[in-house]
Amino acid sequence: MEPTELIQTVLIYALPVLFAITIHEAAHGYAARHFGDNTAAMMGRITLNPIKHIDPIGTILMPLLLYFATSGAFLFGYAKPVPVRFDHLRHPKRDMIWVALAGPASNFVQAVFWGLLLIVLVGTGLQERFFLEMCRAGILVNLVMWAFNLFPLPPLDGGRILVGLLPWKQAQVLARVEPYGFFIVMALVIAGVVGSFWLRPLMSLGYSAIDLILYPFMALLR
Repeated sequence: MEPTELIQTVLIYALPVLFAITIHEAAHGYAARHFGDNTAAMMGRITLNPIKHIDPIGTILMPLLLYFATSGAFLFGYAKPVPVRFDHLRHPKRDMIWVALAGPASNFVQAVFWGLLLIVLVGTGLQERFFLEMCRAGILVNLVMWAFNLFPLPPLDGGRILVGLLPWKQAQVLARVEPYGFFIVMALVIAGVVGSFWLRPLMSLGYSAIDLILYPFMALLR
């Protein structure tokens, strides 16, 4: 990729990525506070200030290294997790489901928003490629975060949702995986298991759902 093309790609994705990770983490904090845990609020993490959620390694260094190492074929990164004390929640096992679900749900809502913005821009006759590509990037980035974070293995949100849904005995077994979950997920990502059997099917479903949600708006602008 030429330097100018790389700079343009970074600029197109910068705003969607910042919004995606910031709102995702803030959503966890808002949900935790709603259900009784003020840890994130006391640490100043319930905020839309992206600087509070950026992890220097996971948000900046790792994605850049992977981008150049794989010529853009594989990207991965993470934000600084919002601290949640599940034992402070009013009903820990039940409420942890909603706290964990808040992040991916916020990404799906953002994907719908970017899709709506794309429809409005196209409907008003805007031909500026930069803004149209930014909207498409916003949909893609948020659907990736939505689908990936729902993978049912702790410490990902999907794993915590599953822990909350399972009976106590099975939930405790799955919860013990959390210290090693990140490395297991990474191994599955590198092996192509997550992409082939989870991300692609779930993202395809996500795109179909967004098309269905936005169909009335598309019909209005025809």
